Amino acid sequence: MATKVLVPSLGEGVEEVTVTKWLKKEGDSVNELEPLLEVNTDKVDTEIPAPASGTVLKIIAEEGVPAKVGAVLAFIGKPGESIDSGQSSVVSEKSSAKSVPLSSQTQTMTLDLKPSTKQEIGFISPVVAKVAAEHGVNLQQVAGTGLNGRITKNDVLNFVENGKKTTDHRPETTVHRPSASDTPMAGDQLIKHTVIRKQIAEHMVMSKHTSPHVLTVMEADMSRVVRHRAQNKEIFARDGINLTFTAYFMMAIVAGLKAYPNANSSWTDEGILIHKDINLGMATSLGEEGLIVPVIKGADNLSLLAMARAVNDLANRARTKKLQTDEVKGGTFTLTNHGISGSLFAFPVINQPQCGILGVGAMQKRVVVIPADGGIRDDAIAIRPMVYLSFVFDHRILDGASADWFLMKVKETLENWA
Repeated sequence: MATKVLVPSLGEGVEEVTVTKWLKKEGDSVNELEPLLEVNTDKVDTEIPAPASGTVLKIIAEEGVPAKVGAVLAFIGKPGESIDSGQSSVVSEKSSAKSVPLSSQTQTMTLDLKPSTKQEIGFISPVVAKVAAEHGVNLQQVAGTGLNGRITKNDVLNFVENGKKTTDHRPETTVHRPSASDTPMAGDQLIKHTVIRKQIAEHMVMSKHTSPHVLTVMEADMSRVVRHRAQNKEIFARDGINLTFTAYFMMAIVAGLKAYPNANSSWTDEGILIHKDINLGMATSLGEEGLIVPVIKGADNLSLLAMARAVNDLANRARTKKLQTDEVKGGTFTLTNHGISGSLFAFPVINQPQCGILGVGAMQKRVVVIPADGGIRDDAIAIRPMVYLSFVFDHRILDGASADWFLMKVKETLENWA
């Protein structure tokens, strides 16, 4: 009997992956545990090995199409071996609702639809079904913009935002959403979205729909940090560690979150959930592919040396695509260093379901006024390395004053570095 290649469990909370690349094609021979395909979840690429040796008899899941954990991806067996067609169902965007095993949430959304209309919707992911149920949206009235007309979470959220929320099933005219592709000009080039770019877009739109974003900005004098780094960079290098400024910003964030725990929280319908652990996300650029946010777990228990080591390790493995799925989950606060490209300050998007995100701008030497010190000295002018700290917070959780208290603690920690 042919061996089924299934989507394995890739970590807690991972219910669906996207096939990004098949390393073998139908008819190819493959050895047990040899890489067979690559999948992506939470922007982490993972190789799936062959569960047995033999020939790839049939590939079920197409590239760029999502598949649930436990779904059949392919069959491996002896050449000419028959395959039970009843076993080859897989969650994909091209599958009809009739041939797709839906989750209980998805079934709830289609129980009151006539049999003749179920297939018209096609596959509905659990996330889409949940969002639709929460907003009372009839999916029959939502126009899908995904591959082959698949309804995405953004489609449902846009439907709600445009005032189309409804709980009945009366026919309604679909609103056409203009896009750049409607009127292509001569010489235009269409660059297909990558899996990572789609995930980034979905997450960013969801975040803006979820949290009322508010920005507060302060400027920090980095003189003491610059001096400390210069004195210790070579010492850290002896242990193979590159002492970057990111480690200092991480330590300052930890100090701020310890002083004001409400900033280390998430919003729930029952109340504000204060997280016991401080798990810091670190936005890492992947070039034109986008970015990924590996998480340093238990950051409040780390010394500067240990923090710098963790920053180095996660950043390097993020860029070489060697992160594990669990290493991009569980963050309670995020740092993004947009200043690497020269940006002075920004308005970052909150990494849901976190309370806030801190953006760090480019460090520049600027002329500043040094205030008089209790009558001992007069005001003075000095040139100092300065950096803007842009804190974006969820206004449901923090008010302006409490957000500024947190940011002031971050600023003070950097300026008074011992």
